[in-house]
Amino acid sequence: MDKILYFLKKILPAKLFRRLQPAYHFCLAALSARFCGQPGEKLIVIGVTGTTGKTTAVYLLAKALNAAGYRVGFTSTAVLNDGVKEWLNDKKMTMIGRFYTQAMLRRMVKNGCRFAIIETTSEGIAQYRHRFINYDLVVVTGLYPEHIEAHGSFEQYRSAKGRLIAHLSAGRTKYRDECFRVQLGAGNLKKLDLQRVKKTLIVNLDDAQAQYFLNFPVEQKFAISRDRGPEKNPLSEDKITVYHYGSVRASRRGLSFDHDGHPVSLRLLGDFNAANAMLALSLCRSLGLPLAKAINGLARIEGIPGRLEMIAAGQDFTVIVDYAFEPNAVRKLYETVKAFAPARIIHVLGAAGGGRDQARRPQVGRLAGENADLVIVTNEDPYDDDPLIIMKQVFTGAEQAGKKKDRDLFLFPDRRQAIKKALFEARAGDLVLVTGKGSEQAICGAGGEKIPWDDRAVVRGLLTELLDKKSSATPAGAGGRPDE
Repeated sequence: MDKILYFLKKILPAKLFRRLQPAYHFCLAALSARFCGQPGEKLIVIGVTGTTGKTTAVYLLAKALNAAGYRVGFTSTAVLNDGVKEWLNDKKMTMIGRFYTQAMLRRMVKNGCRFAIIETTSEGIAQYRHRFINYDLVVVTGLYPEHIEAHGSFEQYRSAKGRLIAHLSAGRTKYRDECFRVQLGAGNLKKLDLQRVKKTLIVNLDDAQAQYFLNFPVEQKFAISRDRGPEKNPLSEDKITVYHYGSVRASRRGLSFDHDGHPVSLRLLGDFNAANAMLALSLCRSLGLPLAKAINGLARIEGIPGRLEMIAAGQDFTVIVDYAFEPNAVRKLYETVKAFAPARIIHVLGAAGGGRDQARRPQVGRLAGENADLVIVTNEDPYDDDPLIIMKQVFTGAEQAGKKKDRDLFLFPDRRQAIKKALFEARAGDLVLVTGKGSEQAICGAGGEKIPWDDRAVVRGLLTELLDKKSSATPAGAGGRPDE
């Protein structure tokens, strides 16, 4: 279906294409839901939206609900799960095609899932991918400027997220039994024996945009907040239930925090993941599920593909692959890796084309230039844009931060060669960061081409090659290509 849209974009005048596009997306959403038998009506559907942290929040929510004893399916940027099988998302889309999403929901129903979790993006909402899915709970991780060029302004970006909350509140009420099975066609007498699934919103109260979302009329409102003194939380707490957490401690082994007298420990890096974990715990509490079981479920998670994922093959330096591609996420990444106290940081990064925000390209380059000792700029996902122009914009940002070409700043259009350069330059105690793609399974080029790719697999292969040839191999010299 997306190939059809791409074809229409090529043959139709731009103005006509823009006018027809909304109707195209809406009709596809309606058709796919009807074709698959409206599976969203047969599950308790949880939407997760926000600027960052969505994929992690989806995964934590799923594992917390699993630990409470319920089968869960989910769709996210990194991982797909139909309630029985779990696999990497190879579609290069967060909100996968409408027919695929509805088919996934149908499989979840068939597999006996009680809950479906959908990572829901602003672009997906703008394309009606959320329509004809009856959401019951929505989690908002937080919001800051992103996709501004696609939406026109931050207000329009925020408004796109808000349409999901409006869609939530307008959805038909579902009824469920004590095992969280949605009961279809429940009559008035039967409803007395069932429980309403209340339309519920859960937000991060520490986010600047929390008030905007809390203004939407939903049946239940919950929020999380990190304890930071009596002046915190200006919102009236008598209208919402606020769950607090504090004493956050992060190290290279994971993080821990306290919540209502319960110690919570995770094997995830980054103190920002405490908020993601709290959103999962709050959702379980909003459903009346045992908190202790949810906490135990989170403690068992060993990691999330492509999210601060450490790649170890016996080398004497650290390698982390992460999805971070926009300035705030890159900034948080640098704050997190301080716990490693590396001798040097070597950062491999790029930026995406295809209408993604051009303004962030020099920004991420500047952040790398300010924080890394060695910056290696490479190709990411150019789509139909000139990849060299994108790379030069990132390169310029690093130069503005003081990096010098062929001294501590390099450009390798071939992503494999860029990663190889970083690994061959690394010494004992160094930290190599490879960012922008995480666990994605393809590089998107011109004309809709998808080149199979996995940063993690490439890193593992090159590390094996490095260790096998370490005694005889000579690392590439400054400015030279690793294969020279």
